[in-house]
Amino acid sequence: MQRPHGAPLRADAQRNRERILEVALAELTHSADAPLSAIARKAGVGQGTFYRNFPDREALVLEVYRHEVQQVCDAAARLLATRPPDRALREWMDRLAQYAMAKAGLAAALRKAADTRGTLAGLAHGPLTSAVSLLLTANEEAGTIRPGVTPDDFILAISGLWQLDPHGDWQSRAGRLLDLVMDGLRTGAPGT
Repeated sequence: MQRPHGAPLRADAQRNRERILEVALAELTHSADAPLSAIARKAGVGQGTFYRNFPDREALVLEVYRHEVQQVCDAAARLLATRPPDRALREWMDRLAQYAMAKAGLAAALRKAADTRGTLAGLAHGPLTSAVSLLLTANEEAGTIRPGVTPDDFILAISGLWQLDPHGDWQSRAGRLLDLVMDGLRTGAPGT
């Protein structure tokens, strides 16, 4: 029996789905052609469970991408709840860099899925813009960044992340790039 569209999954079904996504991220990052049967086996689920969640490779790849985007976006509110706004923003930027490198590893699989299913832009733009807006608003209200920075400004400023080589020393390069962006955001902030 199929669950109604949008109905929440049972706890065990949700755990299976999350385990599949976690394994799929690692396997597809390593090889865009990773066998679906190997992903199911490593996730500890049967073929039926796997295909009930992901009827084909493209559905799996796009859901891995969407899931990763959502994890990054959800981190914004969690960080703001536990850290000062400027620290939350900077830590979120580090999480975004990790996401960018994972996306780079998934590039071949994403290209194949996009060729079959269409554009990826809609999966990321809205959620990322919302997360950035949340962080920028909190920082502007706290006086820790210059006023008037838009989500589009911010995304353009950090777009260099997507130019980093995921097989090189991306962590230190991303750290330097993001420190420069934070310094720029702080310049002219009323609280400094």
